[in-house]
Amino acid sequence: MSTSDDKRTLVQEFKLDPDSELRFEIESKNEKVYLVLKSGSAEVFGTELVKGKSYEFASGAKVAVFTWQGCTLELKGKTDVHYVAKETPMIMYSNCHAALELMRVSAEKDNVKGPVTMVVGPCDVGKSTLCRILLNYAVRMGRRPLFVDLDLGQGQISVPGTIGALLVERPASIDEGFSQEAPLVYHFGHKTPGANPALFSMIITQLANTVKERIEVNKKTKMSGVIINSCGWIKGIGYKQLLHTAIAFEVDVILVLDQERLYNELVRDIPNFVKVVLLPKSGGVVERSKSARSEARDQRIREYFYGTPKNSLYPHSFDIKWSEVKIYKIGAPALPDSCLPLGMKAEDHLTKLVQLTPNAGLLHHLFAVSFSEKDDDEIINSHGIENAIVVIEEIPVVYNVVDTKVPELWKKYKPTLVIHVGVSSEARK
Repeated sequence: MSTSDDKRTLVQEFKLDPDSELRFEIESKNEKVYLVLKSGSAEVFGTELVKGKSYEFASGAKVAVFTWQGCTLELKGKTDVHYVAKETPMIMYSNCHAALELMRVSAEKDNVKGPVTMVVGPCDVGKSTLCRILLNYAVRMGRRPLFVDLDLGQGQISVPGTIGALLVERPASIDEGFSQEAPLVYHFGHKTPGANPALFSMIITQLANTVKERIEVNKKTKMSGVIINSCGWIKGIGYKQLLHTAIAFEVDVILVLDQERLYNELVRDIPNFVKVVLLPKSGGVVERSKSARSEARDQRIREYFYGTPKNSLYPHSFDIKWSEVKIYKIGAPALPDSCLPLGMKAEDHLTKLVQLTPNAGLLHHLFAVSFSEKDDDEIINSHGIENAIVVIEEIPVVYNVVDTKVPELWKKYKPTLVIHVGVSSEARK
């Protein structure tokens, strides 16, 4: 490593041996770091770097630049942490990709569905990163896999509090991730599945059914398979949710990161035809604090409305009469069995639609927009939100009007709004 320091910018050069990686983190506010591949070949989470191109990383970035054959890298700017690691799990991750690719080749020959893979493990073990690596490697092989994100707190496909699916047709951008064109999104409205496990199970089933329908009509995607990112809740009800997800999506492979107990429980409870594989986490995985998670969620919400520095968006604010919309929350207070209608189960209240009247408690919350024209009782069974989220900013009840902020794409509908209280928005700031 060589270093030069002028009055403005710190410039560092790193020469990496084969099968090693440069790891760096940026925590300082308003700090930017630029990465350049000077020679050789390297990749960031499965996306190849272009030689001579400058890649920008801002505050909060945690990056690992891996090389299979050796390379020279240049870093411009101040990092909080940087070091070269010679021991990484990339060979094992690459072997997983190779095994999945063999399953895809076999699926093509037999004209059947490609592998459905679910990545599981506790929080902060690198599940999202492994999914990104496997997706990027698949795309580089000419595949078109589906990415399913069930991690409510992170929101890789849409805002936090949602789950969704995305067709991946090209490698993820180094600094902005996968293209967000035409995702399928279901809004849950809470940061963790434990807020309403019954509702979470319901929308997982709906998402799984829709995913299975879509891959049947696209042969290339059908053969390419599905990569599923799960949340970090792995005990008690959380473990039951993992089993439910495996059944709903009909998974073929489960990759368990850094959790032997979870691995052995899945081997015990999952049918033998499902392959369960234990993998180590990367030494570069960083455990995030509650405040760091909260900041990341707020940043993701801001990006949804305002875009990124390279792809700015301009949300619209306008007035809607209360008479033109219906606003609901999902979940009603529990009733004793003696008060329930004949045949209704006690847990039904967790997925019951409750219509709301205007009140100050609705301010500055995220609303999912449903374009369903069905009866009220059927909305919950079809509440894919087509990637439209709004925020109520003002409630001048005297005039029976609500001022909402919506993304650029939502300008011409008169929809039914479905509110899921539980995720506050900082997008208004």
